[in-house]
Amino acid sequence: MKSRITLGRSFFVRSFQAALPGMGCTLVMAMGMLSPAIAMQINGLESPHSVLADPANNSYYISNVNGEPDARDNNGFITKLNGQAEIVGFKFISGGEQGTTLHAPKGMAFIDQVLYVADVDTLRAFDKNSGKTMMTIAMTSSPLLPARPLSLIDIAANDQGLLFVSDMPGNTIYKVDTKQRHAVSVFIHDERLAGPAGVAVHPKTGHIIVVSWEKGSILDISQDGVLTELVSNSFFTSRFQNLSGIDFDRWGNMYVSDLTKGKVWRMQPNKKFQVIAEFLPAPADVGIDRVNNLILVPYQQANVAEVNGLETPVGATGENRKRTLADYGFVAPPKQDKSERTNK
Repeated sequence: MKSRITLGRSFFVRSFQAALPGMGCTLVMAMGMLSPAIAMQINGLESPHSVLADPANNSYYISNVNGEPDARDNNGFITKLNGQAEIVGFKFISGGEQGTTLHAPKGMAFIDQVLYVADVDTLRAFDKNSGKTMMTIAMTSSPLLPARPLSLIDIAANDQGLLFVSDMPGNTIYKVDTKQRHAVSVFIHDERLAGPAGVAVHPKTGHIIVVSWEKGSILDISQDGVLTELVSNSFFTSRFQNLSGIDFDRWGNMYVSDLTKGKVWRMQPNKKFQVIAEFLPAPADVGIDRVNNLILVPYQQANVAEVNGLETPVGATGENRKRTLADYGFVAPPKQDKSERTNK
């Protein structure tokens, strides 16, 4: 399916150049450095929601809703790419084919050889190598919560074999223990979640980080369920509108996508924000390939996904300095001294 791959100027790169005139973006692929303003663009998708990297197998997976986000039409599918972002299975997993049920796949996560997919109100598990269905986990509303339809949006997995699944309308994060026969429990139910969309595990603390669709806030949930608001909109700083995706790079920088405003933001560990791309056509559940230092962005409205290299957009923060290898993710960022942290 190589005909569906485009090597050229991307939405991400064009938006970057529009925001920062005279600057380009360099794609860093596993194969090495490509020329400036080049990106891998995967076309012909159907309402792509999430892109997930699997560095262990040098591959990528894209979930395609292919219709209404909560429709039980059994036509959703997962596209699989190799390490060069070439399609090896356009409908690697496809609803309605070979006995597979898949309605509107959204968030995805790996545990070992299993690909877990959020599908309306059900968690589905597939063999990530063959695409065969392994199990179906019914995610019914807890008896302690009001009876209502679920709409599962995203999944995050930690290294203890736990899955955390966001239910947007229910303001709930469910926990699935894959080591205990996939037992389902309520991790947290709180109105302050305000439509939880993207979820991720913080690489340093192990906390669950959630972005809010309704309030544009970023929330931290400790392992024992204590919720803390990291970032919120205010009357003076309404930078976010409808946050959709979240992920972290290898150095602990956070990336969030605002689907409505068409922006991707980076938040450094010191909570300093940068817009790294804007004017994007509905960026959904943004993902990061931490091994190859790539950002993976699906565009719901354009039916396209992109694989781009990460770099710091110098000038977006008002700083005037030379770029270093840390800006490209090849080495750890330098530590700040006390005076720098105080001044910021």
